[in-house]
Amino acid sequence: MSDDESCCALRDGKMILRGIKNDDFSNDTSRYLTGGIYTKDKVNFGFGRLEIKAKLKGAKGAWPAFWMLAENSKWPAGGEIDIMERLNFDSIAYQTIHTYYTLTLKKKDHPKSGSTAKIDPNKFNTYAVEKYPDSLVFFVNNKKTFSYPKIATREQGQFPFDDVNHYLLIDMQLGGSWVGKIKDADLPVEMEIDWVKFYKFKNVAK
Repeated sequence: MSDDESCCALRDGKMILRGIKNDDFSNDTSRYLTGGIYTKDKVNFGFGRLEIKAKLKGAKGAWPAFWMLAENSKWPAGGEIDIMERLNFDSIAYQTIHTYYTLTLKKKDHPKSGSTAKIDPNKFNTYAVEKYPDSLVFFVNNKKTFSYPKIATREQGQFPFDDVNHYLLIDMQLGGSWVGKIKDADLPVEMEIDWVKFYKFKNVAK
């Protein structure tokens, strides 16, 4: 994420995050610059529902993401919660969790650690995750996409989400081995964030 002011803006009450081609290397030598925000050391989230309403414009090499990392724990021990990732011009969004159990031990299917859901690329969509002591439940446009439960296992790090809070990252990433090469002619690319909301669950201690 860049500090360049061209990567962030407010427009009609919405937050705009951009991926742009860098035309000035005097301040930053990166070929591309991307806008993003994160709540680390400011706001973190325990048990409850976190949701984000956003419109994602497409570009070859665009990789917008909403994700969460543990506030006071190293990765991947504290877990990673990917509320939304979208590639290029796709009409689907990816929702995934990453832990020591899924990454280091490579146990991604017991239980299933990710899913995809259809989105309307031309409209605002709402992405959400509900965090409970024994599960994570994901939604797109208020429709449940999948859940990741805590299971009985002797393996390490299967469900680290019950004893740490997580902070939120929102970023307009560009390029990478998963999304592929960037097409300069498609830039700049934007995502619009209408709102971010968090509902703390009652009667769920944290």
